[in-house]
Amino acid sequence: MATASGKWLKAIMALHMFLFAFLLLPTSCSEESDEVEEFLNWEKTNTDYWNTLYSEASQRIAAGDSSWKILKKWSLPDTLHTANTQYIVVHVLNEGTGTGCPLYTDSIRVHYTGKLLPSTSYKDGYEFDTSLTNGATAENSAPAQFLVSQMTDGFATAVQHMHIGDRWQVYVPSDLGYGSVGSGSTIPGYSVLVFDVQLVSYYRAGTDVPDFQAKKWFFE
Repeated sequence: MATASGKWLKAIMALHMFLFAFLLLPTSCSEESDEVEEFLNWEKTNTDYWNTLYSEASQRIAAGDSSWKILKKWSLPDTLHTANTQYIVVHVLNEGTGTGCPLYTDSIRVHYTGKLLPSTSYKDGYEFDTSLTNGATAENSAPAQFLVSQMTDGFATAVQHMHIGDRWQVYVPSDLGYGSVGSGSTIPGYSVLVFDVQLVSYYRAGTDVPDFQAKKWFFE
């Protein structure tokens, strides 16, 4: 009986060990899956990207490439020397024929799309906002209307240098975007924002903004 009891005891202990190991499996898988984050090392990724972009844009400008611009935050004087995170980087995609630029107190109409840098699930960058919904293009959709003063510093800086018809790729460091906090559940802290922006029109403060005429835009 002692031998049989010993065998039963060993069998029961083996069963307990098997069940214990089995119960640990979901936890291990969960821990592994938690390591695959959407925005892995996000602060460093964005910081490194921005520093590299700023340096490369500076080199292109120094070499005479006029399609690249580096613009200081709109509210800072030109004589102030400051960190590169107080600037935006611009790549000009198309030059418009308009004259003059919007002021901080103006209203604007723009076509735009905003993205983050590439992340785990979004190899081309997560699109967090756009005026071109449901596959629309600038040619068949109404532009968005904003007050320049209600935009982030980076976006406001860009449009105050644009002429009507300009289309720019605008890179905004987190300091001129949503900082270390981010915005809601869509934009994590420390995010570089990448905008494709086309300025359609602008209106001085105190001027009535006319209704948008889609047909006029289509056929002009």
